[in-house]
Amino acid sequence: MNTNIRNLIIAVVVLGVAPYLLYPVFLAKLLCFALFAAAFNLLLGYAGILSFGHAAFLSTGGYITGWAMMNLGVSTEIGILMGTLAGALLGAIYGKLAIKREGIYFAMVTLALAQLTFFVYLQSDFTGGENGMQGIPRGNLFGLIDLTDNVAIYYTVAVIFLIGFAIIQRTVHSPFGQVLKAIRENEPRAISLGYNVNNYKWLAFIISSALAALAGSTKTIVFNLASLTDAHWHMSGEVILMTLVGGVGTLMGPIVGAGVIVTMQNYLSTGDLGNYIHIIMGAVFVICVLAFRAGIVGQFKKFKERNF
Repeated sequence: MNTNIRNLIIAVVVLGVAPYLLYPVFLAKLLCFALFAAAFNLLLGYAGILSFGHAAFLSTGGYITGWAMMNLGVSTEIGILMGTLAGALLGAIYGKLAIKREGIYFAMVTLALAQLTFFVYLQSDFTGGENGMQGIPRGNLFGLIDLTDNVAIYYTVAVIFLIGFAIIQRTVHSPFGQVLKAIRENEPRAISLGYNVNNYKWLAFIISSALAALAGSTKTIVFNLASLTDAHWHMSGEVILMTLVGGVGTLMGPIVGAGVIVTMQNYLSTGDLGNYIHIIMGAVFVICVLAFRAGIVGQFKKFKERNF
């Protein structure tokens, strides 16, 4: 059996059984952040581009989806599509402005643009400002599936996650993805071979932005809420943390990293350690950087190669 098909079957079985073992809404949240981290990893892990502004796309997807469903009365699937397209458009604009910069300069430009987006959403009436956009309906998927049911919303998020992950996997293993890897490893050589490096990086930025917006749109449907938390620079920092903890440049790394970070946030915030959650997360990050520089998945692959 083909390895990809086998992995797909395993993933479908695990996702299918999961809501009967754990709280479906928590699992839906985990999958949203896993897609967000995987989208970010497409840039950092495969194109070698560090963006400090991906929170802008996550929040844009959420706000546009929420606004469209509440004010235009569109269906859930159309609302998610509108949020995703809005994120792709914003990514195209921001990418065009930032992509000619390199290294830390690129990161700072994306951070500045993300902060600009944050303050626009803070001051805008349609977002609800500091109160956020509340009471967003989940609606019915294709007019048939009632998404107010937590199990139904989980399975919907699971399907969206699988579609997003399949797009990332196909992108990475396509000729386009191979060029991105070449740019990451040796950009001057890629230029000497005749590739328009900036166009490749710009397209990768757009794809990553669209998938981040898809994650934000889906998250908004799950929680009936779009808030400034998703637009804050802390969120851009969290997705970097998820990716580094899981393993940069691996397909499964961001998913594992998102699972670790979201689980920590969920369970530590409700206990006595809630006030120290950021300190604990910082400690985990430091340990991973010092002891597991390749991340959890990357380190596991190295261990497997050494012993088998």
